[in-house]
Amino acid sequence: MTNLTKITTLILVGLSDHPPTMNGLFVFFLLIYLMTLITNLLIFFLVLTDYNLHNPMYFFLSNLAFLDMSYSSVSGPKMLFDLVTKNRSISLHACISQVFFFVYFACSELLLLSAMSYDRYVAICKPLHYTQIMSWRLCSHLAVVIWVFGIIYSLVHTLCLLRLSFCGPNSIHNFFCDLPHLFEISCTDPTMNIVLIFTFGGSLSLSALLFTFLPYVRILRTILQIRGKTGKVKAFSTCTSHLTVVSIFYGSIIFIYLVPSSSNMFSVNKLLSVIYALINPLLNPLIYSLRNADLKAAFRRTFTFRRTKK
Repeated sequence: MTNLTKITTLILVGLSDHPPTMNGLFVFFLLIYLMTLITNLLIFFLVLTDYNLHNPMYFFLSNLAFLDMSYSSVSGPKMLFDLVTKNRSISLHACISQVFFFVYFACSELLLLSAMSYDRYVAICKPLHYTQIMSWRLCSHLAVVIWVFGIIYSLVHTLCLLRLSFCGPNSIHNFFCDLPHLFEISCTDPTMNIVLIFTFGGSLSLSALLFTFLPYVRILRTILQIRGKTGKVKAFSTCTSHLTVVSIFYGSIIFIYLVPSSSNMFSVNKLLSVIYALINPLLNPLIYSLRNADLKAAFRRTFTFRRTKK
């Protein structure tokens, strides 16, 4: 007979039960988390303090850096704590809170990547009107819309999640809480929630995907018409950085939320979750900073000046 006792505490199964492996994973993910914070904080600091980076492209990039720091902090510290203490319990309320912030930052990043795509479109296809179109007024309004819509989207899913009752099993086969995991342990029919993900979430993802990739048809056509090799290389470098970040992000979302899960897919889902929640926030600043001459120059100016001042 199914146990209908409502649960208040959940167990995060995590990535491994083997103590030596858990110790190794702790060191590995601690380094990843610290590198994520340092690299994103560095980009945020450079954009904030270097006047040469005060333009729309780096304004959006600083927002992305802040999102990635917040995004990785939703699941990273709890995962590290569990690996050290071997205590994998989490209260149901804390689990739902984790879902709220995870969905919030993920949705905001999805929309931000679309805004960054539009910024690249204007910069490459309409360079003479760039400052008029991408005004600080427009950029600030876009940022506000992105952050506010992220809250609304996450609240919709979280409030619908609160209507469910959870009666076990109380094990979540991952290292953090997410919507699909809670649906699996619900004793209330989650069909409405699943439909909401496929309709609302699917519509949002598809719209953001179109707004992100369609401008690149025009961008590619414009780049091919550029005569100078230097101009082509610079334009391609900026666009490939953005497309790489977008591809990794969307690829993870599609497999986690839109591909039906099964008991045979636990290992695959965990691997994708690691990429989605922990690796991707580290890759974003590395991809942009390693390929971006302006950020490298700002880094040299900032820290050379500080050493000289001392």
